[in-house]
Amino acid sequence: MNRKIWIVFGFVFGLLLLTGFFFLIRSIFIPFLLALMLAYFLDPAVDWLEERRVSRTIAVCLVFAAFLAIAGTLLVFLVPRVKSELSFLQKALPGYVDNLYNLVPPSVLEWFGITEEQDLQGLINKALAGAKNLSFDLVNQVAVFLSHAFTSTLRFFLALLGYFIIPIYLFYLLRDFDRMKDALVDLVPYRWRQSTVSVGLEINDVLGGFIRGQLTVCMILAVLYSLGLLLIGIDMPFVIGIVSGVAFIIPYMGTLIGMVIAGTMAVVKFHDLLHPFLAIGLFGLVQALEGTAITPRIVGDRVGLHPLGTILAVLIGGELFGFLGLLLAVPVTASLNVLFRHALYRYRRSEFRGGEPVLEDEPNG
Repeated sequence: MNRKIWIVFGFVFGLLLLTGFFFLIRSIFIPFLLALMLAYFLDPAVDWLEERRVSRTIAVCLVFAAFLAIAGTLLVFLVPRVKSELSFLQKALPGYVDNLYNLVPPSVLEWFGITEEQDLQGLINKALAGAKNLSFDLVNQVAVFLSHAFTSTLRFFLALLGYFIIPIYLFYLLRDFDRMKDALVDLVPYRWRQSTVSVGLEINDVLGGFIRGQLTVCMILAVLYSLGLLLIGIDMPFVIGIVSGVAFIIPYMGTLIGMVIAGTMAVVKFHDLLHPFLAIGLFGLVQALEGTAITPRIVGDRVGLHPLGTILAVLIGGELFGFLGLLLAVPVTASLNVLFRHALYRYRRSEFRGGEPVLEDEPNG
């Protein structure tokens, strides 16, 4: 039994090394990761068609076409709406600036170096201009940086190419998902294969449940946020709702972002306490609904992480690895949790622990 425990810990150590390697090549790895998440999301539909005697390649093409059609339809509806809300923001901005200047305490304005309303207007205009021209500035900065080193140029073009070939990644991942799993299993020695496959299937179930569930939850939350803000009368409800919903791919991040933006928009528009409380209360209500009804029904308990563990995982991942750490914190921690439960089961039944063996079923998916 002791030998199996060491094997599990060795696997965990190897997984940590692999995670560090992926972090080093993150500019190339992130597009592949996005394609992998979409593949996990769409794979059940491909399997469903394959079970009905549709060839895997044709099933992938059908699912891929349906996905593009749905995504295109959503974009056709959302892009004009978002564009209209952003245009409205540009027109309403002077009024917002005036209201905000009158509402913010003078001590806070002084701390930011704002002595009159024009200073606040100029500060906001600079921020908007910077956001509007971010892509052009980024290209210029990248061009200057790349002119100093060929290796940086190569890295930049490889990273850029990665995003353009996400559909190719997705197609081959969907088509060869099962084949790649079988190839990995075939590498495992026979004496360890049964236990390794059991652990691998549980990790696969956890990752698939989290990715499919979290993406579905994000879409539901985006709709609920947008409709709720629209009913309250907050300006730019779809922009705020979509941003908050998408940001929820990192647990709790979307709720915090939405509360801050929606609360601020309510303050500068209505000049009262009721509407900010309604906006913040909406996000709190939807968050409670997500935790008690939406996520349990869609994701269930397959991830197996306590909410406190989820928060700690996100904070630690962000501290160690930045945005990539925030994105991967929960699925990586959930996978490690599966390994830990199996290792703990082995330890409790081992001679090294001593005493009476603990009678419990082996962890499974």
